[in-house]
Amino acid sequence: MDQREQAITFAHQNKDRFLKELIDLTRIPSVSTNPENAADMMKTAEWLTDELRKRGCKNVQIMPTAKHPVVYAEWLNARAEKPTVLIYGHYDVQPEDPVDLWRSGAFEPTIEGNYLVARGASDMKGQIIAVLKAIESIQAVGEFPVNIKFILEGEEEIGSPNLESFIRQNKDLLKCDFALNPDSGMIAPEIPTIVYGLRGLAYLEIRIFGQKGDLHSGLYGGVVENPANVLCQLIAGMKDSDHKVTLPGFYDRVRPLSEQERSEFTRLPLDENFYLKGTGASKLVGEKGYSWCERATARPTLDVNGLYSGYIGEGSKTVLPSYAMAKVSMRLVPDQDPEEIRQSMAKYIEMNLPDSMRYELIVHAGNPASITDINTPYVKALASALETVWGTRPVYKREGGSIPVVGHMKEILDASSVLTGFGLPSDNIHAPNEHLDLSVWYKGIDSLIHFFYNL
Repeated sequence: MDQREQAITFAHQNKDRFLKELIDLTRIPSVSTNPENAADMMKTAEWLTDELRKRGCKNVQIMPTAKHPVVYAEWLNARAEKPTVLIYGHYDVQPEDPVDLWRSGAFEPTIEGNYLVARGASDMKGQIIAVLKAIESIQAVGEFPVNIKFILEGEEEIGSPNLESFIRQNKDLLKCDFALNPDSGMIAPEIPTIVYGLRGLAYLEIRIFGQKGDLHSGLYGGVVENPANVLCQLIAGMKDSDHKVTLPGFYDRVRPLSEQERSEFTRLPLDENFYLKGTGASKLVGEKGYSWCERATARPTLDVNGLYSGYIGEGSKTVLPSYAMAKVSMRLVPDQDPEEIRQSMAKYIEMNLPDSMRYELIVHAGNPASITDINTPYVKALASALETVWGTRPVYKREGGSIPVVGHMKEILDASSVLTGFGLPSDNIHAPNEHLDLSVWYKGIDSLIHFFYNL
């Protein structure tokens, strides 16, 4: 039996202990958005540093930021020609609300059949433990085959406000050949998945101002421009009848799909029925000329996330509001630039805003899209590992959402990210009764063992 097989055997023999340690970690309510959980955030960071020291890591640190700390560690004992992998993760979780919809306490982990039910079980404490236990299994039977560094943050669930500056300040410390990010997931339990692309984000708040105060709609309706009406007209004009965004220059830098990507997309089970079932919608809509999967993952979008103006309480109040606001998010694809998209929105508003109105445009978030070449040796090492464990070739997909750290690592460290993970769409992340499919999780540990050896 070679070392790889011995490591797999070790993982199988210790799976109950691995699960117990994950349960211990999910008991800690590391909710980053709540000030009252600050001590729990530090307790989680300390739990992870203890585990990393057990893995023989050196230079293990809890490094402060303006809010929650980053856990850093390194193991650099492999030969110099071996690659250095920067392993990313986040140890913070979402709040448990609404509390009354949990079958058991969010931080009282419960085994239900083949599932572990707990906040953070899938997103993403389970994924962190899978990596750590793959490493432990390899170390139990021999030397670890590559160099590794860890960056485990505590602010992902609140938008990672301090991560970009942390990476810039520690650029030399974090130097690596590529990053392993297990914060994605699989399409289905039987379909191993590699996420190679993430959309970026431009999140803007549009404020339209008219007269100096609210006015009586009976006295002044018909002679004074209504900011709410103007905002609705602006929003309505942001897309045409084919659901194409009309902002000037919006599509100028959109990178088209390659033939290889289009071919891989045909293997994805993301058809009309998939999206109808997942959303509960009665009908799908989207940009003309593209498949449902392309629209949801590889094309840019524009959506209103919130609207406010005038009186929105119960009953009626007849006013002409002086102010109207909309929050608008645009998911971006390679090679769109968030700042150029902001400028495009500003130009659109200025072209269409009545001269009786003024506007403000506030930027809440701006991150570029990211994409990894699926032909790199690092992605191939993961693909081979997944195929070994699942017995089928993995699918390659782009994700419709955003993970800002992937773009930051590419820009600042010149490091592409290999994205994996063993959560499922049905795991209820961010919702009551979040859970982890343990059969998939154990396979995930096996595949990570193969991945590290493949490198």
